[in-house]
Order: sequence, then structure tokens, then C-alpha cells
Amino acid sequence: MAARPIWRGQIRLALVSIPVEIYSATKSGASIAFHQVHEPSGKRIKYEKVVPGIGPVARDEIMKGYEVSKGHYVLLDPEEIESVKLESRKTVDLVQFVDLNDIDPMYFDKPYYVVPADDLAEEAFVVLRDALRAARKVGIGQLAMRGQEYVVALKPCGRGMLLETLRYADEVNRAAGFFREIGEAKPDADLLDLAATLIAKKSGEFDPKEFHNRYVDALKTLIAEKQKKKGEKIIQDPDDRKPGKGANVIDLMAALKKSLGDDGAKKTVAKKAPARKRA
Repeated sequence: MAARPIWRGQIRLALVSIPVEIYSATKSGASIAFHQVHEPSGKRIKYEKVVPGIGPVARDEIMKGYEVSKGHYVLLDPEEIESVKLESRKTVDLVQFVDLNDIDPMYFDKPYYVVPADDLAEEAFVVLRDALRAARKVGIGQLAMRGQEYVVALKPCGRGMLLETLRYADEVNRAAGFFREIGEAKPDADLLDLAATLIAKKSGEFDPKEFHNRYVDALKTLIAEKQKKKGEKIIQDPDDRKPGKGANVIDLMAALKKSLGDDGAKKTVAKKAPARKRA
């Protein structure tokens, strides 16, 4: 079954409108979902909507409420919430063009594939795609979808284009508040050289297929084993080796040399004169 577009509309650049379709570029990965089960009966636990001092309540008696102060709520009907949702405007106006590196990766949220809606739209689509690629720029606009409005970035992606929703400024925590306690001391030059050599040694092209969710794989194995043994309890043997006294004190130089291997470490250290002893 062919994928369905999640949005149809136009990308507008000045007086030029390009009909496009947008498809989700990602999907949910492998995951294990657990349910709460009543062990004696083997039945799932259900949840009831209850009010303290009153007990279970009917669904039609429940409203959405926004807490304005402790214990005080503004109640909103579904119709009232629906009335302020943005209509899904069918146009993304590209109002600005920026270098890709100007956008902090922290702001990127979710990617979507963009394709021309029909053969007539393809020529203009290709012109915009190649113009962005030649200029090394990303188009910025706003998209109304599913009652929400998103800031979006549009860039070339192979023969098509990629549209990524961006987080708003108030959705991102500033790093300064978390990093202020880190000192400004400069690292030891020899240690820095060893680390740089290790990075160079392990450099390569990123291939996402090389990585797997080992936790999910282990859970699947455990579930399969338990299913074979018809529910018998299976406890994996934990690694009960405990670090010896003082094991938290790491010889960083030795660790980096070991990571590189003896030959790599000797070559790296040989490039430099012996480091002076430090207090």
C-alpha cells in the first residue's frame, strides 16, 4: 500500500507557487510495550476516572482545565479549544533564506519528505531545489498543520527536498545554565594529542544500520526464552564483580594509550618531547 501524504499544499516563493505533497520521513522504531497485569487472574489492569471523595465519574462530566493557580482551573469545552485551532493553510511562504550552519541542531524537531504534487509542478520544484543547493541555503517559513503552526526549514535532499519542523525559542533550554560549573582549565597537550589520534583512528562514515537497540533485542530474547519455558522465571546472572578500592581514579594517559594500542601510543608520544612534571 502506497504511503499517504500527511499534507498537500503549495510552497510559495514570491509569486511562484509549487504544488507539493509532504510525507513523514521517520517511523517508530522497534520497541517493547508492557501492560500491567493482575498476577493471580492473569487479567489486565484497567484504569477508572475518579474524583477524590466522589469516586468514579462519567466521561461526559470530564472537561479540560488549565491550572492558573494552586487548585484553581479555567475550564474549557472541546468546542472552545477547537475554535482557536489554526486552519490548515495550504501554503508555506518561504520568507527567509539562511545558511544551514546558522541553525543550531538543537532546534530541529521532525523531518518530512517533500515531492512535487504532479508532473506540472516538477519543473518549478526542481528549479527551487537546485537553486537552494547552489546557494547552500535553507528556506524558512511557517506551516499550519493539525491545528498547530510550525516554523519549518526546507532544503534539498537527493532528487527531492526535506522539510524539517523547528522548535520555537521558548522550547529550548539554554546551555549556559548547565555548563557554568565546568572549569576553564586547558587540557594537558600530550593527553590532547592522544585523544586527537584516537579520534582520527576511529573516524569514518556514519552508517545507522550498524547500530541496534540492544535493550530491545535483549528483551525480545528474554520474552522468547520465557515463552519456551512456559512462564518460568528467568534471571540473568548479573556481573557481580565490584571495582576495587581506588578504581574510580583513572589514569587517563594509560587509558588513552591502551585505546590506541601500544604501537599507536608509542608513535604519538615519540612526536613530542617528554612533558614537564606538573604539580
